[in-house]
Amino acid sequence: MIVWINGTFGAGKTSTARELAGLLPDGTLYDPELIGDALRRLLPHKRLAEVCDYQDLPSWRRLVVDAAAAMLAELGGVLVVPMTLLRQEYRDEIFGALAARRIPVRHVLLAPAETILRERIARRQETEPEPADPRDRTWAYDHIPVYRQALGWLTADAHVIDNGPLTARETAERIAEAVRTDAAGICDIVQTPEPTRETVAAGVLLFDDQDRVLLVDPTYKPGWEFPGGVVEAGEAPACAGVREVAEELGLTLEQVPGLLVVDWEPPRSPAYGGLRLLFDGGRLTRQDAERLRLPGPELRAWRFVTETEAAGLLPPQRYERLRWALRARERGHPLYLEAGRPTP
Repeated sequence: MIVWINGTFGAGKTSTARELAGLLPDGTLYDPELIGDALRRLLPHKRLAEVCDYQDLPSWRRLVVDAAAAMLAELGGVLVVPMTLLRQEYRDEIFGALAARRIPVRHVLLAPAETILRERIARRQETEPEPADPRDRTWAYDHIPVYRQALGWLTADAHVIDNGPLTARETAERIAEAVRTDAAGICDIVQTPEPTRETVAAGVLLFDDQDRVLLVDPTYKPGWEFPGGVVEAGEAPACAGVREVAEELGLTLEQVPGLLVVDWEPPRSPAYGGLRLLFDGGRLTRQDAERLRLPGPELRAWRFVTETEAAGLLPPQRYERLRWALRARERGHPLYLEAGRPTP
């Protein structure tokens, strides 16, 4: 199990985590910041200059999960992780990957008042044994507005503790009690097993009366997606798409949807790739749209978007798949793609 202690800079995560690791049976402190430090040494300066924060590196997010899984396999028990996660898509990616490995996560947010945060940032800089870099203080202050904007999803997702009046030991005792009593429950992000070979996935495009396409926002991975999912053993891809639409949106399609594109997604480590099919689920009426229902642990939201709007929501290869699916719909015949591109 993982107890993930979140909060902005100055919230007291690391000192609390040290105390908590000693309170929990078989508790071990695991600080992903060390992975960031390693990547700063390993990656070329040119690559590091392309990002503002090591959390923006896909390799950091992947290694955080890999290292956590390796430590739990070797040590067992509980990993206590003091790490700020203010971008929901990064929380989705990391917690989703942990869930796929059947590693439960209890998410705790330390949320002292902003005045206390600012006092702690100033005091920490003044009490460092060596002169502190003024940029560190600016960095911490600059993230307070980002943290404030993230509070909506953070407080909905995590067990919140106002540790403003508490010592690190007292805060750790509160967390240990919340874990023991299940007040800090296991994050209910969907558990999608990691594939061990190429997969076949079926997505269904649904349109409104303005020909905008329906996208959904999954909780377990970054970026928006089409309704759909992995085809199960012995299942026809079109039927898989119909099943997924019913499970994800509460919508029953009366007819088997027509094929728009078949896209071969090449393997890119650590992903295995495979066939990605998109089907035309037709146009939804206003009444259909009003009846859409989302499963909380799996999907966060849905919306109809134009092709241009989709470009800002979908990962690039997924957007290319959509773009060609829309062309196939206009032309009235399906297309075969490889890596999102039509073959000659």
